[in-house]
This record gives sequence, structure tokens and C-alpha cells, in this order.
Amino acid sequence: MTSPTTDPTTRSTTTLERPEVRTTGLLAQSWAIARRNFLHIRRMPEMLLDVTIQPVMFVLLFAYVFGSSIDVATPAGYRAFLLAGIMAQTVAFASFIVAVGLTADLDKGIVDRMRSLPINPAAVLVGRSISSLAHSSIGLVVMSLTGLVIGWRIHTNVFEAALGYLLLLGWGFAMIWVGIWVGSAMRSVEAVNGVMFATMFPITFLANTFAPTDRMPTFLRFIAEWNPISSLTQAVRELWGNDQPLAEGAAFPMHHPIPFTIGWIILITAVVAPLAIRTFRARTAD
Repeated sequence: MTSPTTDPTTRSTTTLERPEVRTTGLLAQSWAIARRNFLHIRRMPEMLLDVTIQPVMFVLLFAYVFGSSIDVATPAGYRAFLLAGIMAQTVAFASFIVAVGLTADLDKGIVDRMRSLPINPAAVLVGRSISSLAHSSIGLVVMSLTGLVIGWRIHTNVFEAALGYLLLLGWGFAMIWVGIWVGSAMRSVEAVNGVMFATMFPITFLANTFAPTDRMPTFLRFIAEWNPISSLTQAVRELWGNDQPLAEGAAFPMHHPIPFTIGWIILITAVVAPLAIRTFRARTAD
């Protein structure tokens, strides 16, 4: 009988599902887990559709189909106004990708296999966060290139431009912890899809992402302008020089979007990260 350790088929499967992890520090272990996720993307490029094809479709759809009916007071027009909202929506949906991926790994027993290795348990979550943040970064690059093609430009200096991208990545990092929490709490990928669609779509559309809020009914405008996504979008527009003058009666966060966005990132991470870690530990202890 062939020994499992010498069977090439078994050895290949083990290599795919259980990345080689030595007893090293948390960072090296996390990178090994992230590398496994990158290998999945290389073998299944369709996993990048949500940060390549989908954002481009949204940009073209809103810029050329809906853009003609939406008036904005920015010098560069609606297309420049749009890009920050599309990018904010894309990084917010990082939580969706993390939740689905983590739930799938838990269902398949891959997380249990990783935890059987001599690694820090936190490496599983940190590795997932690293790969998801890289995943979102690809989307930002694709949308930036698409924006340049349709006429979007950054009209400020390098520092403010970089700060805008950092805020987007910081928001993506906070959303990753939301995804880890949901992915650890839900028992199936179908449940994750239902929860995330029911929450993320209203949050990203009931905001200033695609249209100004000043024409909304008073109650909806209040909700939209206090929506953290609106703070992020407004901050990025200001930092890139694509914002429009605020309408009368704009909510307080719209007047100070950058500090509000930083505060939301810190608050969401500080509240949700411990909940996510606790839920993940309870799930994997079952």
C-alpha cells in the first residue's frame, strides 16, 4: 500500500489546501495564509470580476446613462463627481468578499486544517485581511484608469491625492472586519449573500455616492448625510478637488468629512474587530 506521505496526489492536495507554514512570527504566518488566497485568484481569475469588470460597468453605466440627468456643480462635471462614490462603494463591498470567502473556508474545513498547524490562530484572520485589502486595491487601480479615460482628474497636490487613497484603503480595512464578523456568524454562503445584499446595497446607495443629497426628502437627506459612506465620499472628493459647494442645511459631517471619516474608521474597527475575533473563536471552537 502506498504511504500517504509518498503519494504525489495526496502531496499535491495537501500543498493546495494547507500552505507551508513554519513556526515563525505572526507576520510571516499571515503572509503564508494570504499567499494561499492569492494562489486561488491566480487559478481562478474570475474571482477578480468584482474589482475589474463590475466597477468599470458601474462607471460607464452611471457616467453615460444616468449622468446626463444628474446635475452637479463640479467644474469637471458628473464624471469627476462619480468616481469617488464608485470607489467608496467598491471598498465597502470588501466586507462582502471577506464574508463569503471566510464562510466558504469554514464550511470546507480549511480553517480547521490551518489551525491544526503550529501557527498563531490570529494569522488566519490577518492573512485574510491582507489578501482582501490587496483585492480592493486592484479595484481602485482599475477604476482610476477607467476614470482617466472618461475625463476624471485629480486637481490637488500629491499629498492630498495620496490621503484620499489612504482613506479609501482605511475604510476597506474597517469593512474587512465587518466581513470577518458576518462570515464567522453565518453558517452558509447563501446566508452571507442574503445578509450582505440586504445591508450593503442600501448603505452604499442611500448616500451621496451617485447623486447629491440636497434634492432628497428631508428625512432621507438626514440619513444620507450622516451615513459614514457619505463622509468618506465627500472627503475623497474634497481631497481630489472634485467636490461641489455644499447646499444649505448640509449636515455637520459634510462640513468636516475628513476627520469624520477617520473617526468612523477607528470606531468601526475598534468595535467590530473584537466582536469578529470573539465570534470567529466561538465558531472554530464548535
